Amino acid sequence: MGVELIPVDNGVKVNRVIPGTPADKSSSKLIEGDIITKVNAENVTNKINFYSLLSGSTDEKLILTVKNNSGKEREVIIRPQSTISKALYEEWVENRKKLVDIYSNGKLGYIHIRGMDIASFEVVEREFTAAGYGKQGLIIDVRYNGGGSTADYLMTILNYKQHAYTIPRGAAKDLEKEKKNFRAYYPIGERLVYAAWTRPSIALCNEGSYSNAEIFSHAYKGLGIGKLVGLPTNGSVISTGGQGLMDGSLVRLPSRGWFNKVDDKNQELGAAVPDIIVHNSPDWISKNTDDQLKRAVDELLKDINSKN
Repeated sequence: MGVELIPVDNGVKVNRVIPGTPADKSSSKLIEGDIITKVNAENVTNKINFYSLLSGSTDEKLILTVKNNSGKEREVIIRPQSTISKALYEEWVENRKKLVDIYSNGKLGYIHIRGMDIASFEVVEREFTAAGYGKQGLIIDVRYNGGGSTADYLMTILNYKQHAYTIPRGAAKDLEKEKKNFRAYYPIGERLVYAAWTRPSIALCNEGSYSNAEIFSHAYKGLGIGKLVGLPTNGSVISTGGQGLMDGSLVRLPSRGWFNKVDDKNQELGAAVPDIIVHNSPDWISKNTDDQLKRAVDELLKDINSKN
């Protein structure tokens, strides 16, 4: 349904509503503090598992009897989903954005890269403008990224070096005196294959960063794009694919090994080790804190201020 519940006398209490889930829709809205007392007219008691009342109800209508904080009763018709993982992920990302805004006093933007696939890359490319607009720098987060194949696409965005700039006809009365006013324009907004980020950035990785997310982390650090913060990556870097066999089994083999150009070390079992190691506390998500993110913000702001 998309709610966090707490058992209470004669029901379960809605402790949190996850944005974007059925419980957050106007037609089936649940509110923090509501108490669900019945499911399809069956009483909710502490003698049964509440979730057993939802068994087999995916995409089916459920009638919930709900009491609000003042004791007023109403019926809510809701259709539970089979999974709310996407909504939970989007909520987590939105909370990271809010934390960055708080930690940086609005000076930095934030992007999380969910996977190293084209769909995720297209989201990232679109968000570079939105997340970075008016910001002094950008936090790039590949924690819990399972990998894929788009690290080089991201390098194209983050490792671009401007080689020239142009001045349109009539844009300046004196080219020599005014030319430096146009240094940031070409070709970033005109001829690049992908959008480019040329302002400061910092990257986050952790033990949940796998495969191509590790390749990205190695590249980001090795090429000196910015500092890497967090925990060492998983150390699982191989190019692999699978082939189904006639008996229904699957053969999966690595097709090549990956080695860092900067030191010739094998990335398989050779984790990308951050410049700055930071551990999050065990309850960081429930408390809505993020020490790794906070350190990344502080480091990036320090670097930006040192160059100004």
